[in-house]
Amino acid sequence: MIPPEILVTFFGLAAAATWGAADFSGGFATRRASVYSVVIITQAVGLVLLPFLAVYFSEDFPPMSGMFWGFVAGVSGSAGLLLLYHALSKGKMGVAAPISAVVTVGLPVIYSIFNEGLPAGYQIAGFVVAIAAMWMISSTGEKNEIKRQDVVYPLLAGVGFGIFFISVDLFSESAVFWPLTVAKVSAVIVILGFALLKKSASLPSKSVLPVIIISGILDASGNLFFALASQAGRLDIATVVASLYPGSTVLLAWIVLKERLSSIQWIGVVLALAAIVLISL
Repeated sequence: MIPPEILVTFFGLAAAATWGAADFSGGFATRRASVYSVVIITQAVGLVLLPFLAVYFSEDFPPMSGMFWGFVAGVSGSAGLLLLYHALSKGKMGVAAPISAVVTVGLPVIYSIFNEGLPAGYQIAGFVVAIAAMWMISSTGEKNEIKRQDVVYPLLAGVGFGIFFISVDLFSESAVFWPLTVAKVSAVIVILGFALLKKSASLPSKSVLPVIIISGILDASGNLFFALASQAGRLDIATVVASLYPGSTVLLAWIVLKERLSSIQWIGVVLALAAIVLISL
């Protein structure tokens, strides 16, 4: 039988890889289409894919509590996404991305400690190394003065993402596909409503649509892998490992787009690998 630590790490890494690839393809698509259009379509793809998988695997409907936490996951996750985009567009990316990542991890870790107790000492060390890795991978090397808005919106975005992770853990014990479908429905409603309010959405061209669809499939896969990770083991381990997804995005940009990684980003990649080893021991 596969140890829970190995299983949760495996699914967490699968979530990190697919989420990172989704961000890469989605980011690539936003160069030729509206950001809000890309996000709405990627969520809509999951809205089509997930119920199909639920029917295919004959998954029973979960209790209403499971559907409720699916709704909470969709609202909190989409709110976090909008807040992060706002932070990235109005503030400093080199500050916004790491802060949101640390808060995103912090909330589920605290929740997991209260519900499951403290993890092993070497796993706690792995958490610390992973947080440092996330910070370094997301760093852009900016050294300008940090303003209040550079911190507040990333913090709020991290809270939204943290609640998303906790909500997935709360519904994943009874079912996966149907609650994730509800999450996608609520996410589409929230993001579409905001886009219409801002009058920022526009139809993308046919040439970029396949890239957006791929991003949506990868994003839905990441959600599924994370749900399986939280089902297989501790939420804090699942969250920390899955939150290493910026490493996947950065590596894909290096491989596909030939973007150069700074020395601090390379150190972050190495630390991420060390963190994975410590957490999965």
